Amino acid sequence: MSESTLKMHRGPLVHSPEDIEKSRKVPDTPQTRAPAYRLAFDDKDFLCREELRPVRLQLELLKPEMILSERGIDSTVVLFGGARIPEPGKEAWAAKNKTQKKNLEANAKYYVEAREFARLASVYSATTYNKEMVVCTGGGPGVMEAGSRGADDAGAPCIGLNIVLPHEQAPNEYVTPDLCFNFHYFAIRKMHFLMRAKAIAVFPGGFGTMDEMFEALTLIQTKRMEPVPFLLFGKSFWNSIIHFDELARQGTISPGDLDLFHFVDTAREGWDLITGHYGFAQA
Repeated sequence: MSESTLKMHRGPLVHSPEDIEKSRKVPDTPQTRAPAYRLAFDDKDFLCREELRPVRLQLELLKPEMILSERGIDSTVVLFGGARIPEPGKEAWAAKNKTQKKNLEANAKYYVEAREFARLASVYSATTYNKEMVVCTGGGPGVMEAGSRGADDAGAPCIGLNIVLPHEQAPNEYVTPDLCFNFHYFAIRKMHFLMRAKAIAVFPGGFGTMDEMFEALTLIQTKRMEPVPFLLFGKSFWNSIIHFDELARQGTISPGDLDLFHFVDTAREGWDLITGHYGFAQA
């Protein structure tokens, strides 16, 4: 534990960082080597027990929240989208056959739009000292990388909310390092996507993108979340994947629910909708 970290916790009482250091410097005996002797908050085996799941959930909620609050970040622009969509000119690494390869590489245009959309948002964010409308992505490859890269193009910070997965778990190189978080629980990660969101942009993607999209739409539909500009990039893609109008025709959603989101095809079109909604000056 560094001296600067200890100073942050100074007060009239002895604080946990100091006790961790002291507990690690005791004589090596059978008693001090026993797991029971470890301080509870310094015992990884204990913290990972099944019974401690509520504590781990709370920690995953608190850590990013505290860091983002300390940075003064008040609102975000969230980008959802597929990890498999390549940068133009790059091979579609996830393609299993020629048809998938062709389709993924055709969808590389959304990498370009996501990058430009994030750049536009970040240019505006800079006028607020990067406290408002900070770009937030899942931190991985594909559309997530494009969003992080667009923020980087503008010299702005970008939040990355990674999650431990068998694949795609490494953060992309454009996420701001001290705003790069890692999650175990999908539910807590999705909460952090939405807690500060002032706009949501959904680009083509798979199950994960749809999970994020429909959870956010459900929260807005049920008034558990305030309405925000909700953009679906790629009208032809989304209408070929999901028959939104048919949901309304079947009566499983209300016709008015179709007004919760807007189809857009370009970064400028999407950003114009957001600036019109909030009355921002154009970037």
